[in-house]
Amino acid sequence: MVMLLMLGLSGCGDHTPDPVYPQAPPPDRLYDQSTIDDEQRWTINNAHDPAIIKTDQGYYVYSTDVRTGGELRPGVMVRKSTDLIHWSWVQYALPGIPKEAGAWSSATNLWAPDVIKMGDTYRMYYSASTFGSTRSAIGLQTSHSPEGPWKDEGLVVKTDEHDKLNAIDANPVLDAEGNLWMVYGSFFGGIYITPLDPQTGKLKESGYGKNIAARDRATEDGAIEGPYIVYNPKFRRYYLFVSYDSLFEDYNVRVARSDSITGPYMDMNGHDMANTSYLPQYEIGNKVLGGYRFSEGEGWVAPGHNSVLKDGDDYYIVHHARGETDKSWPYLHVRKILWTADGWPVVSPERYAGEREQDIPQRLLSGNWERIVIRQEIDGQVEAEPLRLEDGGRATSGSLEGHWNFDGRRTLTMNWNNSSEGVKEELLLLPSWDWELGRHTLIFTGMNEKGISIWGKRISD
Repeated sequence: MVMLLMLGLSGCGDHTPDPVYPQAPPPDRLYDQSTIDDEQRWTINNAHDPAIIKTDQGYYVYSTDVRTGGELRPGVMVRKSTDLIHWSWVQYALPGIPKEAGAWSSATNLWAPDVIKMGDTYRMYYSASTFGSTRSAIGLQTSHSPEGPWKDEGLVVKTDEHDKLNAIDANPVLDAEGNLWMVYGSFFGGIYITPLDPQTGKLKESGYGKNIAARDRATEDGAIEGPYIVYNPKFRRYYLFVSYDSLFEDYNVRVARSDSITGPYMDMNGHDMANTSYLPQYEIGNKVLGGYRFSEGEGWVAPGHNSVLKDGDDYYIVHHARGETDKSWPYLHVRKILWTADGWPVVSPERYAGEREQDIPQRLLSGNWERIVIRQEIDGQVEAEPLRLEDGGRATSGSLEGHWNFDGRRTLTMNWNNSSEGVKEELLLLPSWDWELGRHTLIFTGMNEKGISIWGKRISD
């Protein structure tokens, strides 16, 4: 999947070999009208709220029923890949909306499915609702194959107009001791977690569970949804990912962590994700992914509603995003997650193309880069800014001046003299594919001491 790219550069005393870069991935072919009625050619198109699972048969993504430019069919979309890069259409998992879920919710399509394997059985949790309503239900289907056929097991939890929360966006998850839980919820009332019966896959206790994240709808739009929890055994912590804000405009992904699966979930600055009294609320949660554009190529808007794949020691965030040219087209994105030294996940600025973590020679660092600051308060896209790294350690970016240093392996540290957004940035390097320019490049992703995510990619010498 990878090939050696020899850059032909030399540096005194730098004997680290040139990095191994990924091969060119398949082209995007964005906004291709000829594929509208041909599901076999959708590949990453129409993949909304994607949830991923790895099986012996490959990687599978299950997603919300959406369709750009054509007539919608309900049933849960299923895609498959052997490498997280090339995706093929499998089928609709279900023949339509299950009877009990449809009768309760009046849903016209199924939302945000997620699948977990328990023993020899795959369990699919799906959401049935209508936009703006809390008359919703999470249902359960089971199968002995990730491709079905699926058996209806009825409803797991339901809410109506009188409830403070909303029964959608289920994520079944195992804790470090092997206990089964479900985290779920949305805009209405926030995010909840409740234990599941490992035998039936349904609620173990009466009620709705514990609230672990919320936003105050009285002070701002308060949108929070798409919860997903992953455990990292290296840091012995649980990480809660959620999506904030407007689905078509400024959707973005936040993360917080906890020592316990039931919380409290705290961000880097010590803010509790369930605390709705803290203002401004846009500062709560480490913002790891938002709308962006580099100086050339297609930019992306409203990325979010993610799942996370732990594949051995590697982690990937899987989410949808909308192209800036036409926001009605949602696409599947897979990005590598790297981890800071103090245990925070940071996301690659480029989509996954087969890259792997490896040591980087210092001789490749000086030159012209572009830098993106994922500011928490900015709605919509963030524009890239020029960054210059000079031999000798001087760094400039717009009005910023400072210096950079390198640990000799994979970490680039920036120290700015005159930044109000944070002085020190810990940035992790990765050989990558430049999707905007169609070539190999180096990227970095990391955070500053205030928990603001910083992205970058190398443009030229």
